[in-house]
Amino acid sequence: MNILLVGGGGREHALAWKMAQSHHCDNLFIAPGNPGTASIGTNVDIQVNDFVGLKNCVLENTIDMIVVGPEDPLVNGIYDYFAKEEDTKHVNVIGPSAEAAQMEGSKAYSKHFMQRHAIPTATYAEFTHTNYAEGLDYIKAHTLPIVLKADGLAAGKGVIIAFTHQEALTSFEEMIQNKQFGEASSKVVIEQFLEGIEVSVFALTDGFTYQIIGHAKDYKRIGEGDTGLNTGGMGCVSPVPFMDEDFMKKVEDRIIKPTIKGIQSENLTYKGFVFFGLMNCGGEPYVIEYNCRLGDPETEVILPRLQTDLVSLLAAADNGTLEDVNIEYNPGSFATVMAVSGGYPGDYKKDFPIHGLTDAVTVPGTLVFQAGTGFKEDAIVTKGGRVLTTTAQGSTLQDAVANAQKALAKIQFEGMYFRKDIGYEFAS
Repeated sequence: MNILLVGGGGREHALAWKMAQSHHCDNLFIAPGNPGTASIGTNVDIQVNDFVGLKNCVLENTIDMIVVGPEDPLVNGIYDYFAKEEDTKHVNVIGPSAEAAQMEGSKAYSKHFMQRHAIPTATYAEFTHTNYAEGLDYIKAHTLPIVLKADGLAAGKGVIIAFTHQEALTSFEEMIQNKQFGEASSKVVIEQFLEGIEVSVFALTDGFTYQIIGHAKDYKRIGEGDTGLNTGGMGCVSPVPFMDEDFMKKVEDRIIKPTIKGIQSENLTYKGFVFFGLMNCGGEPYVIEYNCRLGDPETEVILPRLQTDLVSLLAAADNGTLEDVNIEYNPGSFATVMAVSGGYPGDYKKDFPIHGLTDAVTVPGTLVFQAGTGFKEDAIVTKGGRVLTTTAQGSTLQDAVANAQKALAKIQFEGMYFRKDIGYEFAS
């Protein structure tokens, strides 16, 4: 079949790499893609929210399946757009409807959903400009720390963990009164702080059944020892040692099954990935957030571990056979380490040449996935804060991390930085 992959980051490079391995994949197009995806399929210069341009690409290239990487086009209704068009409604679009994508697009929507279906999560309240004064009183009476979340999409930057009431009050004012995150923070969800270890579980669903395709632990802070500012993710490990059979049974019974049942009972159209952002609180899982797509850089670590044909899985989500698929994993350990631009997550410069990409993959069992890269004449250069990841396999997590770091040591660009302690808490 002919497949169109929507997106252009590290997640999409990993998806392209995985899908291209399938004998079901005849031609792969990536919109807009990056230099990494260009070596796997055909990049097309169409932006992710240009639905008309994407439709023209679908018709011109006889596309059978569309796989949507990022959240923006999903929240903006890409599934609905192709489903209502007479000449594209036959195309298998992997992603939820705009309404179902509100599970990520609106923190308040997802909280109400969890409440309706008795899914464990932090206690919360929501506030807008109209009940701003009540929000101030709520914060003053709340135990510390306290979590403030912009309701809408804020490019991963809309969450504040405040350790003093004054910090919380200032953040609340910035979000609602000063529109710190634009319309995304016109409503703010204030949550109880959950103490524990943050992990992620990834499932594919057709809206009725599901298959777990992986789990990972991401490292968000820029500094080693989990210090400094939050980022979009500095690396991941999988499998996570404490996510054993007992813990995963709790996740399935208390969170995944009620979520899928809730999607079904509320007649939501959901054919795609569900990202369960969880907190392990003393062995008990709680939902921090839902995402309606795969994570980045989690995708770069879970897909190399997944041995099941991904295109077959996606087709099964469309033809009603998803529950019959056998999921198989590589028995090894995997780690991915992100190289970022100097200054990230603050201001950073772009267009620095990247050297050593070919040398990096000479490290056995190592893959390089490009994220914030681009072409400048014939050279591959930096274009984003998070530039690329190296993903490596090992007999232990420590071996996998060491191999990923060996690969990164062969890559150079001006200002390059990466954390050297990914997986540190699992070191023997």
